[in-house]
This record gives sequence, structure tokens and C-alpha cells, in this order.
Amino acid sequence: MQLSDEIFNRKNEAGGGIEVICGSMFSGKTEELIRRINRARYARLSVKVFKPKLDVRYDESDVVSHNAVAAASTPVDKSEKILLLAGHAQVVGIDEAQFFDAKLPEVCQSLANKGIRVVVAGLDMDFKGRPFGPMPALMAIAESVTKVHAVCVKCGNPALYSYRLVPGKEKVLLGEKESYEPRCRVCYNSKV
Repeated sequence: MQLSDEIFNRKNEAGGGIEVICGSMFSGKTEELIRRINRARYARLSVKVFKPKLDVRYDESDVVSHNAVAAASTPVDKSEKILLLAGHAQVVGIDEAQFFDAKLPEVCQSLANKGIRVVVAGLDMDFKGRPFGPMPALMAIAESVTKVHAVCVKCGNPALYSYRLVPGKEKVLLGEKESYEPRCRVCYNSKV
């Protein structure tokens, strides 16, 4: 048995699980995902990271935070491809989960049931303050949910909303500080 096989078998004996990191834009979700992925790599675990193919804001393939912290990843157009590409990974990271299809929770369950640690990051609410994509289902089946907050640009309180600055009704509008800003409940509802 090779050392890598021995490590894979040893680390997966404890079983898998699902961890969700959620919050508004600019709250540090991707940075927290990358931090957890890096810790897994330090522990000599096999790691694979995925993101939706449509997210090309900072890089076509890498997962990149708003503060330019990056990790290599594989872009996929459907969540089921993660099952095919995960291989012998002991830890699977998934960024921008809100952009994936409704099968993502099932995919994460399948991975976790195989003994894989699944770390998922995504927006919990869209710009209208409504639950976003597969995130509610992922939070329901996760062993742990970490809600991170940005800082409200209007008053400095913890921000849980992504306020859209540009007109438009489409649910998905890839953008950055020119398109969105973090706001607390009071400032989000004041719409000023």
C-alpha cells in the first residue's frame, strides 16, 4: 500500500460531513473556504475545489476572494460533475454554491456519505433578501453552518444583505463593488 493510500484510508475512517459557510457579499465566505482548504492541505489530505463555470469575475478557473486570496479550482457547469471529478479527494471545497443547480445538496450528501469532508461557501440570500438557490437545502443537511457578516457601508453595523446598486430584476448579476454593497437590515430596508 502506498503512503497516499494509507493516508486516504486513515483520514476517511471518521466519516464525512458537510460544512456550509454563508453570508452576504463581501463577508469573507471565499476566504474562509480557502482557509479551511489550506488547513486540510497542511494535514496532507487530498483536496479538490470546484466552482460554477459561470463565475469568471476574477479568474476563469481559480476561486478568488474579493481580497485576491486564491486557490486552484475546477469550474463545472453542473453539480453532478463534481461527483465524477472528485476522484479520491478526502476534502471537497465548493465556492459560489448559490449558482449551482438544485442537485447540489444531493451531490454533497453523496460525497459526505462516502466519507468525504465537504466545505461549501455561498450567498444565503439574493439581492431581494430571499433564500438563494440550493443554499437553504444545504444548510438544512449540514453538520455545521457558519454565517459570516460583512460591514454595512452605511452605518458600520454587521451586514447580512447584498444591496444591488444597479437596476435590473435578473436574479444572477455577476458583479463587485460597482454593483453591490453590504448592508445591515435597517440600511437595506431604507433603500437610501
